[in-house]
Amino acid sequence: MSARAMWKGVLKFGGVEVGVKLYSALENKSVSFRLLSREHREPVRQVLLDQESGDFIQYGAAGRGFVQGDAIVALSGDELASLEPEPSRVIEVRSFVAPELLDARWFERPYWLGPDSGEEGWHALAAALERTQKVGLARWVMRKKEYVGGLRSYRGYPMLVTMRNREEVLLLDATDLRDDTGVKERELAMAAQLIAMMEGRFEPGSYADEYRERVLDLVERKKRGKTVKLPEPEEVAPVTDLAAALERSLAQEEARA
Repeated sequence: MSARAMWKGVLKFGGVEVGVKLYSALENKSVSFRLLSREHREPVRQVLLDQESGDFIQYGAAGRGFVQGDAIVALSGDELASLEPEPSRVIEVRSFVAPELLDARWFERPYWLGPDSGEEGWHALAAALERTQKVGLARWVMRKKEYVGGLRSYRGYPMLVTMRNREEVLLLDATDLRDDTGVKERELAMAAQLIAMMEGRFEPGSYADEYRERVLDLVERKKRGKTVKLPEPEEVAPVTDLAAALERSLAQEEARA
């Protein structure tokens, strides 16, 4: 079954307007769990509890607030609603930049952009993005939230990728990582050789969610009443001799090749 569009809008750049539809380029396949009573193995539900009085309260009687240190600021639904961005169906591209100016830290969730009305404009957009290989920096409002994203070409098809805001991206200076000039030339040469020997192609099928597969297999076995023996955790010895570890890895890669 083909995917359905999740949102419609108008892409604008300069004086050009193109009707577009957004399709999710991802599908959530993570495993979800329910809380159970250990004694009766029945589902349990979470409740809201007043921390001071210990009384249970209904969800509708709960409000929202901002807690910072000892300060608690209550915010009403109307106050929060007044801060939401104005509803809009416009994806406004404000500028185009070279792709090398945007590294992987900035990108978050991809969407396919398909034509909504008048496919001629969409095809022209797709061809222009593919030819120039530029990334359009765009802003839009979707479902009461404002987004910033990158409009780019992927194999000739327009893709809109949401981007993280500046406050979310930590610069390298915020870490304690520092340049280390103590790398020995012999170890560096072996590491480079090992990387060259391990070079290959990216095969998406080789990177399935193994944890999800193990969970589903465990659930299926327990449904059939099978006894499950948990594996012993494997102890991994820390690497104390980098040169020796590199030599072993090179020997293993040579044998595998």
